[in-house]
Amino acid sequence: MPLKIVIAGGGAAGFFAAITCAENNPKAEVVILERGKKVLEKVKISGGGRCNLTHACFDPKELINFYPRGSKALLGPFHQFCSGDTVDWFEKRGVETKIEEDGRMFPITDDSQTIIDCLMESAKAAGVKILMQTRVEKIIPPDLSIEKWQIDIGSNELLQADKLMIATGSNPKIWQLLENLGHTIIKPVPSLFTFNIKDPRIEGLAGLAVKNATVTIPNSKLQASGPLLITHWGMSGPVILKLSAFGARMLADKNYEFSIQVNWVNEKNNTIVFDHLTSLSSEHHKKMVSNIRPYNLQERLWLYLLERCDISPEKRWGDLGNKSLNKLVNIFTNDIYQVKGKTTFKEEFVTCGGVSLSSIDLATMQSKVCKNLYFAGEVMDIDAITGGYNFQAAWTTAFIAGKLA
Repeated sequence: MPLKIVIAGGGAAGFFAAITCAENNPKAEVVILERGKKVLEKVKISGGGRCNLTHACFDPKELINFYPRGSKALLGPFHQFCSGDTVDWFEKRGVETKIEEDGRMFPITDDSQTIIDCLMESAKAAGVKILMQTRVEKIIPPDLSIEKWQIDIGSNELLQADKLMIATGSNPKIWQLLENLGHTIIKPVPSLFTFNIKDPRIEGLAGLAVKNATVTIPNSKLQASGPLLITHWGMSGPVILKLSAFGARMLADKNYEFSIQVNWVNEKNNTIVFDHLTSLSSEHHKKMVSNIRPYNLQERLWLYLLERCDISPEKRWGDLGNKSLNKLVNIFTNDIYQVKGKTTFKEEFVTCGGVSLSSIDLATMQSKVCKNLYFAGEVMDIDAITGGYNFQAAWTTAFIAGKLA
């Protein structure tokens, strides 16, 4: 009888693991179980429909820094299969990739369907079977009487497998089944979300994008720098998403009510900011403050900050005294807002939590609790900031699990 490998989950990790399984053991029967009507749905919508499949960070020691959960545990796995290996894997299958200015990598077509087609065609060529609308209702481990895994898929139907792989992502029912088998499950909470800020002061700034701001959560170690976007519901952008990822558990404990400190100019030294403003005051003393924008601030933001400091846009730079300059310094570097709630960043919905890494041998992705049970992707307590890193963790863990299963 040929080896039978069943993979629960028809997402990126499930497909990558299935293809790797089938290509490494052509005689094996490899089956994907997908509970929905479609596969690879998250791939379809990722990156705004372009699929940010990885990041141009090719050093495992550097790459692990982008994972709030997983981090050091991923160092070994990334040495087995890293970002460069992902690029090679897809390019050998006809998918050219490109690196954008911020390091994110996309197919050159800018179309996630390119990645979906590649995975589907590779799975078909490798002989992978896909069962749609097939839910895992129960998992029965091997025992003295039955040597194989048994997967209850409903209607009194049991599938048998020599090896079982779980790649179901954030699925509470599957986590419960795995906990019943003896695995430790870390309570899931959302990661990668935007901040709800109902503040009339910023209502007129919706749509404004600041290229490089620093945002801090006071009385914590949480701080991030990067692009900031003001929205109709509050604040978003990479800097906010990064904070939400690294602060996922702490912010959940606060019930998503906390304050943030915004540094609009990304300069932490107030003396340097003051000297910059003094220099502008001296050099442009006859010009109106509205016409000379420090740090190349966008006009809307600059006028907003002037209003907050009670400085008329028509005032001349030379007429600004130290009191006004200090007001500007303070609002540039220490602008406080109250966050009350979160909004899911739907493109990159990610959960913090899942199967504890203490229950898994990361060198093989095999369960330490049950032999011949493997894991891949977000079902584990591994997650990253936005930028292609979550997909890279999926490809890496799926490759290792697929190869060794």
